[in-house]
Amino acid sequence: MGVTEDFEKFCKNIRMDDDTVETISNRCKRITQRLNIDFWDSWSETNHSFYSGSYGRGTETKTSDIDLVMVLPSSTYWKYDAYSTNGQSALLQAVKSSIEKTYSSTDVGGDGQVVVVRFSDGMRFEVVPAFECNDGTYLYPDSNNGGSWKSMDPKAEINAFNTMNAKCNKNLKRLCRMAREWNQKNGVCMKGIIIDSAAYRFISDYEYKDKSYLYYDWMSRDFMKYLYENADKDYWVVPGSGWHAKNAYSFKREANEGYERCIAAIKADGEGKPYTCHTKWREHYGSKFPM
Repeated sequence: MGVTEDFEKFCKNIRMDDDTVETISNRCKRITQRLNIDFWDSWSETNHSFYSGSYGRGTETKTSDIDLVMVLPSSTYWKYDAYSTNGQSALLQAVKSSIEKTYSSTDVGGDGQVVVVRFSDGMRFEVVPAFECNDGTYLYPDSNNGGSWKSMDPKAEINAFNTMNAKCNKNLKRLCRMAREWNQKNGVCMKGIIIDSAAYRFISDYEYKDKSYLYYDWMSRDFMKYLYENADKDYWVVPGSGWHAKNAYSFKREANEGYERCIAAIKADGEGKPYTCHTKWREHYGSKFPM
């Protein structure tokens, strides 16, 4: 296979299959309906909820968690905001208890800002109870340090990624997914939102941003160089929301190693050494890259 066929197959290999997407949809509907019953007095399976995070942005891979925002009535906000201590924790507990009515045998727990639903097949939902503000942003609870309300704008982020992805021949979201595979294979531990924000900034000015799979070997190499050059930034500005995603640590070493692997793979391909080429790409991206 050539570069085009290799990367096209790789990009397909890291996508969720139709059965998984259907399972996600069904579980989302059940969670949404349960929370609608308890908080909205409604049996709707779709109202008041939407995907956020990587699944909402369309940058997820097979191993990604599913972030689900559940918008609750403003009266619920005022109820828990009036608590003398940590109404945010009480709200998360109420959402947890509601979900457990539907998933009584599933592992459901709180995690500071979300309610985590862990299914036996390894799928993990993170449910964020939220309240819509007049400007289209959302408040969500943070039970840490005594409790507070935080602001987010996931729909603006989703719109930003969809718009840029359309401008660059769908290459943005594919790059985000490929970078997630590199991140996991090499233990880089970059947060998904930092991967996505970095890919967005990189591709917005990339000279080959609208090219085909034929350029994905170069795009892989050049993105590693970009990460190396920006590895010491204190934070990344998230497209759409403008939120600052803080860097936990420098990934300069890992990016440089990735850059060298990409160069070696491209060199081997040019020298007609397909086994060496594919081995290097697998060292970079993992076993989902075709051999």
